[in-house]
Amino acid sequence: MGIFDKAFRPRQDKFLALLQEQAQSTLTGLELLEEFMRSDSNKNAKAVGKAEKAADEVRRVLIDELNRTFITPIDREDIYALSRAIDDVMDYAYTTVDEMDILKVDPNEYLQKMASLLREAGSELLLAVQQLKDHPSVANDHAKSAKKLENQVESVYREAIADLFKGPASNKHIMKLLKLREVYRHLSNAADRGDEAANIIGDITVKMT
Repeated sequence: MGIFDKAFRPRQDKFLALLQEQAQSTLTGLELLEEFMRSDSNKNAKAVGKAEKAADEVRRVLIDELNRTFITPIDREDIYALSRAIDDVMDYAYTTVDEMDILKVDPNEYLQKMASLLREAGSELLLAVQQLKDHPSVANDHAKSAKKLENQVESVYREAIADLFKGPASNKHIMKLLKLREVYRHLSNAADRGDEAANIIGDITVKMT
């Protein structure tokens, strides 16, 4: 290994490590979101918020490293975009809990199912990032699995919205409809951002193979 390699390799490797750490923090947050949907305690809500802050801190470090590094293991635009998409997944998980608290919405079977699917997608994204360096084709397989799970979230989302419009046209039901639709939308957005992260990983693997 030459002097040039020694000088630049540690920081290059650090980007992949930070992306993995960010994906792990996001998965932890999604696991806590799933737990919150089973038992919407104040303790579980605070745990989701704590996970969101931890994931944000990892992203801040990654961006700082990106701004101070000339050579990166993959395109810096891809690193930034992937980190942003993963961060958005966690942000929407947190805002879902926040909205449910503000609007006084209790978990239901649709919210529980969507949260469970998001947790599975988060697991696939973490596996994809972990395999990105040494096994890009495997990473792409995990990214594809994450996209399939995103489609399942959207399917549950549409089913949940359709179910909202089956109720009686009373003021009470309309208020419930509006509140739940807002919460469902947050989880749908989280799935969309997970899909974007999977697409970025797919683009990266094409460049690496």
